[in-house]
Amino acid sequence: MHKLRVIEKLRERMSDEDKVVRETLYQLLKTVIFPAWKEGNQGTFISLMMAYVFNAMTHLMIDVRLMAFKTFDLVIQHYPVSFSMFAEKIIQHYKEILQKNQFNLHDKGKLKSVLAGLAYCLSLLPCNTTDNNSSTDNAVADRRILHAFESETHKDHSGFSSAEKELKSLLPILISGIQDFMPSCLAMETQSYDCVLSILKSIDLVVKFFVNGKGRSAKQLKVSLPSNGSDQVVLQKLLKKLFVLFPLNPTHQSSEKVENRLFKLNVIVSEIFFCLYDWSAPPSVFLDKFLVFIIDALSEKVVRSGRAFFQKHFLSLIPFIPKLVMQVDNAWKSHILQAFTEVFKKCDPESSMKLVCLSAVEEMLFIKTSWVSPNTSDSEIVDFQISWIREIPLLLTLLGDKNPLATKDVLRLQLHLAQCGTHTQEVDNMQYTLREFYSTCPCDGDISYGPFMKLEREIQELSVCCLYYFSFMDPSLLQSVAGCCLSHDLDPSLLFRFLEVLNCAYRAGHIQIADYISFLITLLSRYQVSSESGSLDVEICVKSNSELFRSVTSAVCSCLHQIGDDHLVFKMLEGAVVDQISNKPPLENTCALLRMIITLDTNPTKLCEQSILKLGSVLTGYMIDVVSSLGKEDCGLSNGIHTSRSRYYILPCFLLFYRSEKILNHVLNVMSSFILGNDSPTFDGQNGHVVMIDHLNRITAVVGILLLMNEDAKVWQMLQCYKKETDSILQNILTVMSDGDNLRIEEKHRVQCSYDRLKRLL
Repeated sequence: MHKLRVIEKLRERMSDEDKVVRETLYQLLKTVIFPAWKEGNQGTFISLMMAYVFNAMTHLMIDVRLMAFKTFDLVIQHYPVSFSMFAEKIIQHYKEILQKNQFNLHDKGKLKSVLAGLAYCLSLLPCNTTDNNSSTDNAVADRRILHAFESETHKDHSGFSSAEKELKSLLPILISGIQDFMPSCLAMETQSYDCVLSILKSIDLVVKFFVNGKGRSAKQLKVSLPSNGSDQVVLQKLLKKLFVLFPLNPTHQSSEKVENRLFKLNVIVSEIFFCLYDWSAPPSVFLDKFLVFIIDALSEKVVRSGRAFFQKHFLSLIPFIPKLVMQVDNAWKSHILQAFTEVFKKCDPESSMKLVCLSAVEEMLFIKTSWVSPNTSDSEIVDFQISWIREIPLLLTLLGDKNPLATKDVLRLQLHLAQCGTHTQEVDNMQYTLREFYSTCPCDGDISYGPFMKLEREIQELSVCCLYYFSFMDPSLLQSVAGCCLSHDLDPSLLFRFLEVLNCAYRAGHIQIADYISFLITLLSRYQVSSESGSLDVEICVKSNSELFRSVTSAVCSCLHQIGDDHLVFKMLEGAVVDQISNKPPLENTCALLRMIITLDTNPTKLCEQSILKLGSVLTGYMIDVVSSLGKEDCGLSNGIHTSRSRYYILPCFLLFYRSEKILNHVLNVMSSFILGNDSPTFDGQNGHVVMIDHLNRITAVVGILLLMNEDAKVWQMLQCYKKETDSILQNILTVMSDGDNLRIEEKHRVQCSYDRLKRLL
């Protein structure tokens, strides 16, 4: 209730000359007040605090001033917006305490905390490198933010414009501090090293603010401002004193720890240099030694601590490489590209280094003409581009589903590359490695699914889109994709998306007709409909995936009409589809394959004699399976829904009967023989087929088929021309009834009822 009043009294103690009082106040703010002040009027709270913080920063006692900076660090950590509100005044106070002779260099421990606080404040400056006019730069910037290349900054940057003058005047003080601390730093005095590290971070952040943070590039700054007063020229002159010291080397034989420290410092100095370097100006006199450092670092010649240490601390220099290789002399170019390529290949797929390198690769694959030196030839970089492209499919497989955002970035790059059409052969070669990304089918026939199946829907969609852009799709990749389409874990909408994209790819000439037809046949013949789907019970069918498969069948049949001339396509797929049907696949698959045939067939049929014989032998067993799945003895009295469902399965057979009397005649003869048990057109329970053993079930099934035929006027009219065959069926039923040993009394009664009903119809 009284928190503002409490703060008003407590803040007065910031300038208390008693060290214990100041320290106690600091701990109270840190552990109680700041954590509790998460809501409410933060602006009022900040104003109450900052007035006394600034007052303490000008106190005559140096220890009071240092504690004021320490307290300010606490304010910034909890309320980053306070820096933009008071940026100009804050930088003024930092300048004053960092001026020479304010306190002795022996108090490095105290100065270290001040410098660290300054670096943290400057990290809140707007230093982003996004160019609003470049979509490529936007994508790269987004990726950099994703991988934590940018500090989290407050969105309101209005308070920083007034601080530009103070930041410019801060740089000479920081450079002077580098010169003062450098001797003891090179001698590896720990506190001096910490001070130099914080100073370099601060310089780097100030440079980025002037080069990028104000929304203008270095080149734009030089054009818009007088050459003798531009930010760029001023910064170059100031920082020459720093660049002269580069590279920082120990004064005596050093340990691994010392080398690591100096490596970190050299990386920051290099980042400052390349951020500031004006590409339109003549080469800097310092450029060569920075290029040597980059090449040696990429080649891991300057770090003994191993690849992990190098990748962690060299990360910030990778984004400069694309523009660098386009500007340096040819003597340097190949060395930089070779070293960079080795790093790109060796670093861990999930590491930040891999993803930063990927951003650099993208920039170098799609080079901006404004970057390229007049002496640069495309042939100088093409071999390295090919090497990078070959890493893309490998990277997709290695990433798996462990880093979806990284996988998404890789797929975007693949899609962009394919759409540009500049490396068609290499893009086509990707597919041989991509097979493992989708699925593989070993010799045992079990499909082994790749990372694709575990990715998010949006990323899977991106991957499917990439398939269209292969100028020639290899059959092995189609087989791999088919494996994914056969999975029940695949989102149904994505299954139809596969069909859509592959159909477009075929029509664009990217898939051979034989391969495309083979893919469609594989999909319909091998898709596993859940076991409940064999039943035509309404509730069971709703729970199964049979409705989905029927939609897939419809989509495939639609694709058949778009392949080309129906007659030629029919001749190409006839033998393969009939052979699949002859293998007696499950009910749903057989129906789907029959629908492929009738989609392209005509009246009279275009089926060859051999196909007619094969289908005639199979169709009876198929129709018996349909009738048996009804689970009803009296098929003709089935309710409307059952009749509708049974008609879905029976209709392909009826259409074949319309078009070929030979098929109908063959089916009738097989049914007649089947009643006596002389021939069984079904498997013994294999693939979900119904087992037919006793005569009652055989007769019931045959009568059920004939009753279904009776419901189709055209088929029933055709049946009147087959008096001999239908009489044979009736006679065989009588033969079964006359054999008393085969049937019990109640069974004879049921057979008699079936016979009487069929007799009335025929």
